[in-house]
Amino acid sequence: MVDAVEVNAVPKYGLKLKLNNVFPENRCQERIPTFRQFLQLIFLSIRYILYYIKLKWQGRKPIMDFLSMQRSKQMYGVPIGGIGCGTIGRGYKGEFCRFQLRPGLYEYETVDANQFIVTIKDQKQNTVFQSVLSTYEKKSQRLSSWKWLIDGSKCNYTGLYPRSWTEYDLSQYGIKLVCRQVSPVIPHNYKDTSIPAAVFVWTIDNVSEEELNVTITFTFKNGIGNRKIDNKAACSSKPFSYFDSEGVVLYHQIEKTSCSYALAAKVRDDQNISKCVHFNPNSSGSGPWNQLYKNGKFDKVSDKKFDNYFGEMAVGVAVQTTVKPKNVKEMEFSLVWDMSVVSYFYKKQKYTKYYTKFFGMDGTLKMVEYAFKNYKNWEQEIYKWQEPILSDAGLPDWYKAALFNGTYYVSDGGSAWYILDDSEASKLAKHDPRLEYGRYAYLEGHEYRMYNTYDVHFYASYALSMNWPMLQQTIQYDIKDSIFREISDNIQELFNGHMCKRKVKDSVPHDLGDPDEEPFLLINAYPVHDVSQWRDLNTKFVLQVFRDYNVSTNINKKQYLEDMYLAMNTVMKKSLQFDTDGDGLIENMGIPDQTYDTWVMTGPSAYCGGLWLAAMYAMSVMADILGKDEDKVNYEKILKLGKKSFEEKLWNGKFYNFDIKNKDVIMADQLCGHWYLRSSGHKYEVFPQENVLSALKTIFNNNVMSFKNGNMGAVNGFKTNGTVDQFTIQSEEIWTGVVYGLAANMIQEGLVEEAFKTTEGMYHTLAYRLGMSFETPEALYEEKYYRSIGYMRPLSVWAMQLAWEERKGGK
Repeated sequence: MVDAVEVNAVPKYGLKLKLNNVFPENRCQERIPTFRQFLQLIFLSIRYILYYIKLKWQGRKPIMDFLSMQRSKQMYGVPIGGIGCGTIGRGYKGEFCRFQLRPGLYEYETVDANQFIVTIKDQKQNTVFQSVLSTYEKKSQRLSSWKWLIDGSKCNYTGLYPRSWTEYDLSQYGIKLVCRQVSPVIPHNYKDTSIPAAVFVWTIDNVSEEELNVTITFTFKNGIGNRKIDNKAACSSKPFSYFDSEGVVLYHQIEKTSCSYALAAKVRDDQNISKCVHFNPNSSGSGPWNQLYKNGKFDKVSDKKFDNYFGEMAVGVAVQTTVKPKNVKEMEFSLVWDMSVVSYFYKKQKYTKYYTKFFGMDGTLKMVEYAFKNYKNWEQEIYKWQEPILSDAGLPDWYKAALFNGTYYVSDGGSAWYILDDSEASKLAKHDPRLEYGRYAYLEGHEYRMYNTYDVHFYASYALSMNWPMLQQTIQYDIKDSIFREISDNIQELFNGHMCKRKVKDSVPHDLGDPDEEPFLLINAYPVHDVSQWRDLNTKFVLQVFRDYNVSTNINKKQYLEDMYLAMNTVMKKSLQFDTDGDGLIENMGIPDQTYDTWVMTGPSAYCGGLWLAAMYAMSVMADILGKDEDKVNYEKILKLGKKSFEEKLWNGKFYNFDIKNKDVIMADQLCGHWYLRSSGHKYEVFPQENVLSALKTIFNNNVMSFKNGNMGAVNGFKTNGTVDQFTIQSEEIWTGVVYGLAANMIQEGLVEEAFKTTEGMYHTLAYRLGMSFETPEALYEEKYYRSIGYMRPLSVWAMQLAWEERKGGK
């Protein structure tokens, strides 16, 4: 076991901020397209507005709300909670904010009543200092008796997901405090990682020459900060003593769904725990505040339940101890939330959270006990995961923060993790991983509300494949099954107004549904295009299987290929219809028919054609592994023909043309297929090495270095005349997840310095100029704007780590 002092110490790496920090740029999403771009989108916009009005009339929300987009609050630090159980955001200044407890929906509220408070008394029991331990500017008049007295310039925040450290210098009052926040997000540990809990360990260092009496208080209110929702249902609270913990459970409902919060403190012989079972968070707060100021604890409460209260209510737990001069003490608090059963808008099915498999349907107090007993083990495991990377001298310091903090999205991306009910389980083979690991889903973005959006998950899936491979497996098995489904409901494409089937048989779905509808049952919630005609979805399924087979550990690889093969073979044969001229290479339709869903590709394209050839090669290899000789021969035949066409039609001597029409556009993502093959352990079986190197260097010199002096990443499209391609809004965007994938490919090809240069400026822009480390957007613009706050694709930062590890291993 690693030394506890080393494990718990404030790390050298991470997001480092003062608690009075102000970010220099404050961008927004309200970018106005150019006149040419507007003409492309005008009819789409009209149909979108009609679609928007229809959903509002039905009491629903659009999956992408372009009329009320969020603006970055420039406040978020490491969120709390495990994976798939709901999360609660934490601001680096001490806020409890951005509640993601209702499946797939966010509440962007800072709750003033959710606080830590410090009370310091001298030897004569005079209170020398009492303050809320937050430095944000409180805007409401609620809790007017509470004092915000912390000097943020003397306090530091370090965020290294899934932990954070906040250092408070209160030495003028005799103490220094450190709050260490721990969430159970641990690679390959599925039980603990599913728990909706966080532990807060407070270190109290008496730096004075006299004995001090110190109280740390934790307060919390019902609901999610949305007053309309929080006032609708009755709530109650009850104090508890459970094994080595004392606290209060706050029972409430969030839009008719039962939920409980448990605030607890770990019992220690030299510490006194007191409880407040009710106070009004909309009052001045003088009652609890004055009790703490006078006595350093709450007045004695009974063990009776505070019941049938309508409206907003809050509770608290206070821990008081005496700290001798030059001595250090610790206090341990936990927060557990328990919303074990949920349903979606149409309420066709109820879903049970994965953690109930271990803690039952009313496991709130069991999880409190488990968190206190096991958080030190969590920290040991987190440290063992992170330390080899943090101590790697070959990796830049900023990258170490980018890698781990970027991982926040696996939990805070609206993730949902359910056990299967008996009827679902009975239909599966005995070796199906969903029987043991359930169903995992996460949103495309905080604002793009679709589960497991597959064209985007293609990039993000590296984080799961490398750290939680069984969750990646559950997604793949869900996608495999959905390939054979058909939903014949007709929907109107917002892009061109045509009618199409919601889900076409023998095609990979775009997504597994909208949480404001009925996900998993009603898949393909995306309404803009006919996704059955998309050129990249089928190939991305094949390439993910191929990558997982070569990268993921602890999976039955042969069984995995056997289970996936029919689906892969089916979708590849269906995609052959996209090869309209029989040259072995698929063609695009002259509309946005892939993940760049406003960027038109016509005929053979570098992006879709490259993915097609890579998938064709992957199929030939997997057919060989499974002994399917006839299929292998067929795929090799098509591959040979397609490779010839690809080089003849798209290679121009320096890079691959965007498509058959646009020969002056350098696309940053043109080698996407090659990147995936390299990630799968293969090299130049499809794309010639000299062409790959030339294309990557061309992208670096143009899309990276000729754009913002190389300080913002790679712009999607750049022209050979030295200007950004402004054909569409997406061609002039920097896609954060694509930049990480591009950099991974550079590392694979030995362009290591170029890879880190490509990503460094983008990271610093996000983390230290825009304050968006924990709401990473899909896209940045050259200036003033970003698009889609909190997005899945940047999890592709883990592809860089895979490329780095393979390079170090000589692969």
